[in-house]
Amino acid sequence: MGTQHLLIIVLSVVIVFFAVAAGVTQFYSNARDTNRDAVIADLVNHAAKAQRYFYTPGQLGGGSRNFNGYLLRSAESSNPNGNYRVTTDTLTIMGAAPVSPGGSIDISATTIYIVGSGKEKGNDNANPVKAYVTVTSNTISASILN
Repeated sequence: MGTQHLLIIVLSVVIVFFAVAAGVTQFYSNARDTNRDAVIADLVNHAAKAQRYFYTPGQLGGGSRNFNGYLLRSAESSNPNGNYRVTTDTLTIMGAAPVSPGGSIDISATTIYIVGSGKEKGNDNANPVKAYVTVTSNTISASILN
């Protein structure tokens, strides 16, 4: 084989290597974004349930205009998208550590946080995707942590 043939083979191998690397990167990026979107969708769904609880009278199993007694049942606190926890403490939601499922509100609160961690690695490539929603009587605000 001549020098030209070897050069073409080497260039072909390099091009294929970079194409495969770019494809793998795109795949993981898409998986991360999809998981993050699913976690946020679940969080918004939980937040809507919390608001419904807030406005339901106590006689009907609601919170009577506060979140006291609201909890995520075991079936709601974990699913294939991730784990979810409800809290009134902002320190619970910070940090990149995964979320332990569950939680309940046992004080009179008009603002709660529902935090979720996904199954895919987040932006730091070490910890899972993580987001939370701030829930009040009339607002739901989502924020991405990782």
